[in-house]
Amino acid sequence: MLSGHVFFPVLSFAAMAGIDRILFFGTPELAVPTLAALVEAGRSPVRVVTQPARPVGRGQRLVRAPGFLEEAAALAPDLAVVVAFGQIFPRALLDLPRHGCVNLHASLLPRWRGASPIQAALAAGDARTGVTTMKMDEGMDTGPILLEESVEIGPVETAGELGKRLAEKGARLMVRTIDLLERGEIAPRPQPAEGVTYAPRLTRESGRMDWGLSAREILDRLRAYTPWPGLTAELRGEPVKITAAEVLEEPAEGAPGTIMGPRGGRLLAVSCGGDTVLGLAELQRPGKRALRAADFLNGERLRAGESFT
Repeated sequence: MLSGHVFFPVLSFAAMAGIDRILFFGTPELAVPTLAALVEAGRSPVRVVTQPARPVGRGQRLVRAPGFLEEAAALAPDLAVVVAFGQIFPRALLDLPRHGCVNLHASLLPRWRGASPIQAALAAGDARTGVTTMKMDEGMDTGPILLEESVEIGPVETAGELGKRLAEKGARLMVRTIDLLERGEIAPRPQPAEGVTYAPRLTRESGRMDWGLSAREILDRLRAYTPWPGLTAELRGEPVKITAAEVLEEPAEGAPGTIMGPRGGRLLAVSCGGDTVLGLAELQRPGKRALRAADFLNGERLRAGESFT
């Protein structure tokens, strides 16, 4: 076991000559399809390195722990494959594998470098995103691009749904990248200097409702923060999570956050910024099941003119 990490031995499968010994770094669900694709392609890693079971974030220094590099070097890796590992690698680790370290990133770089590219793309209302493989350097997602593939974002797609699609597409892209690297048929290219954006790490506060945004912007954030951290407002001094909504084509009444009343028996209209209206379809109080808007309205005995904050 390398210090500060969980190591899982993986049974060796026959691999092509050239890139036989792969170190795999990855922890969340996004990383699983790539690991499975490597095994299926006959490139089973010699070790899988995961984050410990505790809160971690980018910038943590566990890969710099004493003894880590020595133990990794003893494995004589040809390549390191990194998927959503959440740490910036030191130069000594980047230089350790013979072919360096290749990262799978869930955006079309240089747009949305950083910790939460899927959520950032949705929150910004992007119509397209994608996956990129890149040679890692000491920056945050700044290394040269190897391959990339774009996808259209569905109009109601959530971060959870989009993440699953990108994970599967990225897994195939990583296998293809390794094949081309092994044959010497791929040339890294620097990221464009234009169009750089950053996706900060999500916290619970990221999902705090801002009724001053337009209804479309709020809906995009709802999609971005589903399943976590969710989009949460306050009503009568207590939190309430918005779990489903849609934009209504009608003028707003009152200040942002004002409850305008029921619509069509299934939506609760709320005024938003820019003279726009959001129709809440489902709401949830902490510790309780989500309710349809009509049931929530009746249970809470809401009145037109009350306000969310």
